[in-house]
Amino acid sequence: MERGPDESVDVLVVGGGINGTGIARDAAGRGLSVLLVEQDDLANHTSSASTKLIHGGLRYLEYGEFRLVREALIERERLWGMAPHIIWPLRFVLPQTHSPRPAWMVRAGLFLYDHLGGRRKLPGTQSVALARSPFGQGLSERVGKAFVYSDCWVEDSRLVVLNARDAAERGARIATRTRLVRAQRGADGWTAEIADKDGHVRMVRARALVNAAGPWVADVLGRTAGARNDRGVRLVKGSHIVVPQLYEGDHAFILQNDDRRIVFAIPYEGRFTLVGTTDAAWDAPPGRAAIDAAETHYLLDTIARYFEHRVEADDIVWSYAGIRPLYDDKAANASAVTRDYVLDLDAGEGQAPMLSVYGGKITTYRKLAEHALRDLAPLLGSQAPAWTAGAVLPGGDLPDADFVGFLTGLQARYPEVSRDLLRRLAHAYGTRATAILDRDPGQDLGGGLFTTEVDYLVAQEWAQTAEDVLWRRSKLGLHVPAGTAERLAAYLG
Repeated sequence: MERGPDESVDVLVVGGGINGTGIARDAAGRGLSVLLVEQDDLANHTSSASTKLIHGGLRYLEYGEFRLVREALIERERLWGMAPHIIWPLRFVLPQTHSPRPAWMVRAGLFLYDHLGGRRKLPGTQSVALARSPFGQGLSERVGKAFVYSDCWVEDSRLVVLNARDAAERGARIATRTRLVRAQRGADGWTAEIADKDGHVRMVRARALVNAAGPWVADVLGRTAGARNDRGVRLVKGSHIVVPQLYEGDHAFILQNDDRRIVFAIPYEGRFTLVGTTDAAWDAPPGRAAIDAAETHYLLDTIARYFEHRVEADDIVWSYAGIRPLYDDKAANASAVTRDYVLDLDAGEGQAPMLSVYGGKITTYRKLAEHALRDLAPLLGSQAPAWTAGAVLPGGDLPDADFVGFLTGLQARYPEVSRDLLRRLAHAYGTRATAILDRDPGQDLGGGLFTTEVDYLVAQEWAQTAEDVLWRRSKLGLHVPAGTAERLAAYLG
């Protein structure tokens, strides 16, 4: 590392998941110069493999995680207001059938859940008799009662991309398919060597280094000479399956199993149901994860216990898995490991600062980033105040945060465009959908994916491959006809 730097920044962020992009956005908004590097695509791993919920985490109350739940509940409505096109309310039905927890305990937890975080817009908990309620339709046993409460849904990978987009518009540079090779600490900064997918190497000088590499957090520490490495990370795999629609209605279910774990069943992409997640220890090096036979059987057995509709392994239309990098609190059970985040600031006297991120969940990413800048900003001489609370994400400036009214306006403005396509574009891009709709659509690559939209994703959202477009910028991979992926790859190539 003898040569001079090709670029100098205040903050080098390693990791393009939700925490890395959230920190990059917050830092750029405070006037700091930022470079974010991601070895793959944005949200390529953990951040696109979630259960896709903005929620307080009802089950975390059972483990005494009151601070985490309260913070998440406060963030829930805040994030909904920041991005109402990709986040929306969802009602959850919690049947007491097969419950290992007495009804009084569940109701007490839901009372706390309703009041711990200052809920303002979401409806509170209600109790229903399953035999007489439409919430019981599709269940194999409609006896007893269920509790119905509120949380929110999120398009997880799009949340990551929108944070990156906002960071870029505030001056950050986002470099995907670019990895940190190594970094050397000095008294007044870090000298980092980064390499793109073609092997081109650049030298970057950074006053501070943020390690938000998720499952690779320990790997990054191993490539940073002079960094402290005394924190533990525990990797836990969570897997989901997508099956044909299990029940009618736009509500979700939270299903309790005898092992005290819970599984969600959530309406997905119009005609499917998303079921998950599992909690399995991951002992291999971090990498691409896939569901295994034991996890598949666990989720199918849960479906069989609760629903009338029979589902076999051959009925699964898609599955995905992600590795969650949790802070190792030495819990014996993977399901009990804390989902709270830990920010490890390594900034001894006369040393350039390094901040490593352990754990966390999508719901608390904005607060995590705010806490990260609370620690880092003073070390970089920044006095800019926290600013992200309530600052809408790109496309989220819907009038009165009213998605239905916004969609109605689009239908009046673009009567020649099908309602289904308008709805999809409105959900994906919010007010920025007009950047696509105001242009000639170009060629239909299949299933309503037009080349003009692809051009937008390449130019504005760092998409490079067919997988980026079909599975992370959208979920069109579940809908497009055979041959679309190949036509898209050829167009991108």
